[in-house]
Amino acid sequence: MPADQEDSARAFYVRILGFQEISKPAELAKRGGAWFEFGNVQLHLGVETDFRAARKAHPAFLVDDLDALLEKIQVAGYEWDLSQPPLEGFKRAHVFDPFGNRIELMEKE
Repeated sequence: MPADQEDSARAFYVRILGFQEISKPAELAKRGGAWFEFGNVQLHLGVETDFRAARKAHPAFLVDDLDALLEKIQVAGYEWDLSQPPLEGFKRAHVFDPFGNRIELMEKE
C-alpha cells in the first residue's frame, strides 16, 4: 500500500469486507501499513515507497453472501469485475481495494 493511506485501508478492509484491525508489533508499527484479521485469516498490508498495485497476483476470500457484498462495494464506489471465467462450484468476482490491488471474492454454490 502507499504511505499514509491507513485510513483508506481501514475504510475498505474493515467497513466493507468486515475484517478487524489488529495491532502490529511495535517494531513494525513505525513502518506504517495495517494488519487485519477475519476468523483464521490475517492480511498484512505493508507500505512500499514506489507502490504499484497487484493487478494480477491476488488473495481469494470465501464469503457467505457475494451479492450483498458486491452491492456494498458498488455503493461505496470501489471498482469490481464480474468477467472472470466460471469456476465450477463457485460464484466469484474480482474487486479492487483503494490502492488498485485485486482481490477475488468467492461464494460456494
